[in-house]
Amino acid sequence: MKAQKKSHTQLARRERQIMEAIYNLKEASVSDVLKQLPDPPSYSAVRAMMRLLEEKGHLKHRQVGTKYVYRPTESKEQVRKSVLKHVVSSLFDNSTENAFEALLDISSSNLSKNELKNIASMVDSAKANAK
Repeated sequence: MKAQKKSHTQLARRERQIMEAIYNLKEASVSDVLKQLPDPPSYSAVRAMMRLLEEKGHLKHRQVGTKYVYRPTESKEQVRKSVLKHVVSSLFDNSTENAFEALLDISSSNLSKNELKNIASMVDSAKANAK
């Protein structure tokens, strides 16, 4: 029976590490992922977690010779948007303004003038497209 797909926000730490490794590599075998993990578990443990991630709907595989090569079912951009939507909804009462304010509060001292200019440009574009 196929497990119900969990949000990326519900994945365990090691599952997120595996997904991040696969996103970085575009597609990967168990051996490829194992090389990317900090303090890696056994080969069979990684293989089992990747199989579980496939059952959950986060990965799909194709066979290449005797091994499986896995790739994500969603792009990293789709996942980022989904996770951010969840965070805005659950932690900021669905207020994009409050989430944006918090982001600026924690990162404004680290932003370059160019990054601030790009953010201002995105805000201007959003204003132009506002309903």
